[in-house]
Amino acid sequence: MVGGILSRALKGGGQGGASGGEAADFPAGKSEAAWKAELAPEQFHILRQHGTERPFSHPLNDEKRAGTFHCAGCGAALFDSGTKYDSGSGWPSFFQPLEGAVGTSTDYKLVMPRTEVHCAQCGGHLGHVFDDGPPPTGQRYCMNGTALTFEPAVDP
Repeated sequence: MVGGILSRALKGGGQGGASGGEAADFPAGKSEAAWKAELAPEQFHILRQHGTERPFSHPLNDEKRAGTFHCAGCGAALFDSGTKYDSGSGWPSFFQPLEGAVGTSTDYKLVMPRTEVHCAQCGGHLGHVFDDGPPPTGQRYCMNGTALTFEPAVDP
């Protein structure tokens, strides 16, 4: 069962080898009808239908404040702003997610397979990860801004 394989991999924060998962298999899972009713159309397209926004089109690409980036679907914390950098790709990019926050699967939509990144809590499609990022990880988590929300750090 493809959904079960992916959801188990994501719940454990590991690498999944499947191409998709059922939303109800995740801790914050809902039916696709419930997601469609709750999310804005562009969020539904990206998070639930594995869409991609145009590069340089989302304000979070330029976000530079300290804080935390969350899943726009379920609110789970995904990335600390200290791991964000300007990759020049036109999408918010990070060199490392928060521990256990994301999982991956293989995306065969283009000629070459890519590693798709999902929220470990709801299974929402966030973007892709590539091995051309900066130290210390060498990875570029290239995320759709529409799949994210940002919570600025609270000043002491």
